[in-house]
Amino acid sequence: MKISIPFFLALLLVACQPAQEKHTDGLQKSTVGLSQDFKSYWFDGTAEISSYVLQQSRYGALREGTAVLIYVTEDFLTDTQVKANQKSKASRSVLKLNRQKNFLTGIYPYSIMSSSFTYLGWEPRLAKTTASLQEWCGQSYLQLNQKNQMVLQSHSYFEGEADQKILFPKETLTEDEVWNRIRLHPEQLPTGAFQLLPSLELLRLNHWPLETVAVSAQLIRNDGISIYALRFPSLKRSLSIRFQTESPHRIEGWEDRSDRGADYTTTATHLKTEKLPYWKLNRPGDEQYRSQLQLPHKSP
Repeated sequence: MKISIPFFLALLLVACQPAQEKHTDGLQKSTVGLSQDFKSYWFDGTAEISSYVLQQSRYGALREGTAVLIYVTEDFLTDTQVKANQKSKASRSVLKLNRQKNFLTGIYPYSIMSSSFTYLGWEPRLAKTTASLQEWCGQSYLQLNQKNQMVLQSHSYFEGEADQKILFPKETLTEDEVWNRIRLHPEQLPTGAFQLLPSLELLRLNHWPLETVAVSAQLIRNDGISIYALRFPSLKRSLSIRFQTESPHRIEGWEDRSDRGADYTTTATHLKTEKLPYWKLNRPGDEQYRSQLQLPHKSP
């Protein structure tokens, strides 16, 4: 069967487009209970892109780099848990976060990306989380899906980490979903003592066991900037995420602190935020939009 070039290009465009608030019963059901302000911000046909100055700890030294948070709503198939090409009764709206880091360790670069998908107005909230890490020694990929239970699959180049599959109870809380919970309902963030699965990125970056750990958390609400602080005693680690108290609760930065000292502590400081349809900005010359975000035109 022959496919015309214009039709093929249209398919490529659709592949990245976010959800827009119109059509279909599926979308209407998945946005019940959302405020009009929320819908106006998150269903305007753009993504929210925020850039950060990154000081990434690696091998006992701080590395300069960049971090980017890309938030966007899109339609998501609840059975296969992938992006829907079109709205239907089989799809629901999700808030998707792509969290990307790039930095150099001496001669070779690191590229890390985590993706989290959270249902809007529908339970269970967390749908899926993935993480991929690439550097010259090798690469790792992890995927966590939540349906009747949580299924974590891990694939890694490194000995002792290859091809693992681990099951967790459906109600398991994860660090990766915190970033979306802040944007949706920060007042509902868990506090006190509980079990949490650390971020997939850090599980592999530090070669930690794929298991939940005990944490304590507090939410510090202020007029301008609020803080969600997590303490991981067994990992000798703490994480503080700063965000705007008022909606849409933009992430202002974070600090991932280790008890081993400043050289083992990662920080990210907000640079710029733009609302852009980035999936359309892929032609020569569109690099100019990276300048608006104060990002380099070339990745390390």
